[in-house]
Amino acid sequence: MQPLPIGEALWHKKGAMAHIKVRRAPPPLTQSALQELALRYVGKYATTRAKLRTYLARKIRERGWDGGREPDLVALADRFTELGYIDDASYAMVKSRALSARGYGKRRLAEKLRVAGVSEDDGRAAFDAADAEQVDAALRFARRRRIGPFAAAVADRPEREKWIAAMVRAGHAFGLARAIASLAPGAEIDPTNLSESNRFDAN
Repeated sequence: MQPLPIGEALWHKKGAMAHIKVRRAPPPLTQSALQELALRYVGKYATTRAKLRTYLARKIRERGWDGGREPDLVALADRFTELGYIDDASYAMVKSRALSARGYGKRRLAEKLRVAGVSEDDGRAAFDAADAEQVDAALRFARRRRIGPFAAAVADRPEREKWIAAMVRAGHAFGLARAIASLAPGAEIDPTNLSESNRFDAN
């Protein structure tokens, strides 16, 4: 293939470069831009006051600030809560129900709410709901993983210990996990007895 003449080669290079868009860095955030960013975030994601503050702080670090005095992210998140855009208690309850439905226990919920910055008061109803669902949630997990009464065959001690460890990692209390893992395949399940096994086990 013959090389292009110098003039034509330069034109070809410049013509190709003309189609390349240069991405400009976004301008520093102002107070109004910060509020718009916050509105888009809460409109798109279920979130908490703490998660919103973390998101906005990251955006300020990335883009810089040109809004005069330092932004009050706590006040902004609280204002969004007053307007009903954020509800930490509802967020916690949704997490509680979703985790229980998937077979996870109260300890897993506590971990999720801690990361989301949900306070003890806002999480209280969610924890109560997880307590009420603890046996059913544990049985859902056991059914999915074929543990205890849902296993295909009787397990030896090392296998039962693996089952118990898996249930504890899923957020279930040790006593409840041990009671379910100890049931023989096809055994009748008594939720009351399982609940009793969990009475003295801190969850």
